[in-house]
Amino acid sequence: MSIPYVRDIDIEYGRCDQVSPLIRRVTANNPGPFTFKGTGTYIVGKGEVAVIDPGPDDPVHLQAILQAVAGETVTHILITHHHSDHSPLAGALKAATGATIYGCAVAGHDEDDDGPKMEAGHDLSFQPDVSLCGGGQVISGPGWTMEAIATPGHTSNHICFTLREENACFSGDHIMGWSTTVITPPDGDMTDYLASLDDIRGRRFDVLWPTHGPPIRDVDAFIQAYIDHRQERLDQILGALKSGPAKIRELVPRLYADVDSRLHPAAARSMLAGMEHLVRKGQLTADGDGPDATYRLAG
Repeated sequence: MSIPYVRDIDIEYGRCDQVSPLIRRVTANNPGPFTFKGTGTYIVGKGEVAVIDPGPDDPVHLQAILQAVAGETVTHILITHHHSDHSPLAGALKAATGATIYGCAVAGHDEDDDGPKMEAGHDLSFQPDVSLCGGGQVISGPGWTMEAIATPGHTSNHICFTLREENACFSGDHIMGWSTTVITPPDGDMTDYLASLDDIRGRRFDVLWPTHGPPIRDVDAFIQAYIDHRQERLDQILGALKSGPAKIRELVPRLYADVDSRLHPAAARSMLAGMEHLVRKGQLTADGDGPDATYRLAG
């Protein structure tokens, strides 16, 4: 399944770009395999503004944000999730502006330093002033209104934010135009992720603003391609297990034969998320837990 990626974006690190009537973006200089061109910090409104995903702990980026809002008041700092390219600068921005931090805290998950690195690290110290876990909370300022949407999957505490005045959604890492989203257990969960995709698709937004990369404007078609891609991967697993029970380490070389073998450990983590989802659906059974389990077709 081909995903219609959108990767064309004009950025200059530290520059403040007006990208819509109510939205400005300042991009941090942290490009990489998990961040594309860098973290796009969004500023919503005029006069009294909200800042979404201030980004990594980078004093240069902090100064760029403060310069972008000079003469204005930052009232809200909104965090989509606790990864180190999204939330660490929130504390310094709060100290500089007095703004309140909104987001969803998460129970700590030990990171496997010996395992494959599939995403930016966790900011386990992240603690919002106001909890948005569960979603549904409305956040507003002069001329702008946002709603928190709980979208677990990429992480257990991922939050997307609507902007009602523009029928837009700040999608964090839940949906990105430049890449598929990493789902890595235990904090990532494929079942939750697919349900969250359906939730966002059902809201019929005109545009999505991911934290990394350009906006997604053909929203329905893009989300459908995202869903179809995940289903294709799940169907590959089910097809491979028709020949008999297997472990993930046995299936990865077969299903990812066209992928650089150095990436197979990361593929195994992604496959684990899919396996756990299929077990929950009753399509597979597992002898054991986690990546070392033996999986077989149910029935």
